[in-house]
Amino acid sequence: MISRVSRSRVVGLWLPVVAWAALIFALSSLQSVDSGLGAWDEVLRSLAHATEYAVLGALLVRALERPLPAFALGLAYAVSDELHQHFVPGRTADPKDVAIDALGVMAGIALYRRLRRPA
Repeated sequence: MISRVSRSRVVGLWLPVVAWAALIFALSSLQSVDSGLGAWDEVLRSLAHATEYAVLGALLVRALERPLPAFALGLAYAVSDELHQHFVPGRTADPKDVAIDALGVMAGIALYRRLRRPA
């Protein structure tokens, strides 16, 4: 049986992960993400992908305390996100986005670990 302190810690670690994943899911459910900025649109979308997955990577490594499982879970979510987008009208699944997401997850994990290192 999980104690109250332990349960509270689990909720404190995983609630942000679930909330952020839900935000990513909600954004992926939007039918149109065209900013109207032409060539800059692709750059901005790539930066958005990398940033949202960097946050997810940091939250995952914070919750799991191990980088490899955090990366694997972040990558799995990126793949499932692209699969989800395949079924959203006006959206497509793009393997390139999974690669950008994976780089974001790695960056988030690395940044979190760097900032958590004792001085």
